[in-house]
Amino acid sequence: MSVGSKYSNIQIFRLMLYRRALHPELFQLHGRQLLRHGDYEVETWLLEAGHVVRFNTGGEALTETVLENADHLPEVGLVHAIPCLGEKDYEMKREDGDPFHYVTAIQTETLAENIYASTMRDLRESAHDPAALSVQWTDEDGAQCMSLLEVQKYRKEFHVQSFHLLGASGTVLRTQSMFEVC
Repeated sequence: MSVGSKYSNIQIFRLMLYRRALHPELFQLHGRQLLRHGDYEVETWLLEAGHVVRFNTGGEALTETVLENADHLPEVGLVHAIPCLGEKDYEMKREDGDPFHYVTAIQTETLAENIYASTMRDLRESAHDPAALSVQWTDEDGAQCMSLLEVQKYRKEFHVQSFHLLGASGTVLRTQSMFEVC
């Protein structure tokens, strides 16, 4: 795979933020984790080349999804949708009475083959952390792919970092999000 022969399909990935919970039947899950900490509860779901994070506090939910071909997801409760292309930031403006605050950053890069392989090796090491969720697969072109979720819990904040590596294009899609109890 040379850099010249790579193709990029990252433009069909979107980060979507909902003010509601979504049902797990909408996704093909490869990992699931439920965490309770302080005033909040979080459920993380890992997909091939995607993830879902449901953050609950004060009886309300905020759900972040990152996935390819999200056309099957409902529009009800959708706050914002961001194409995962290049570098982007988003902050959900807090309204009076909101129990939470949300900020995210998205970064995509198409890497040279050797840098992609090195990144894959490094992230495979991170996948051994008991708090991390990961799934690895081979795409239809025989390229190695991986999705990884790493989380950090704080008293009033939950941080999640995702990496989605797409071998055929050498693309790494990274998100960093913070959910905060207000």
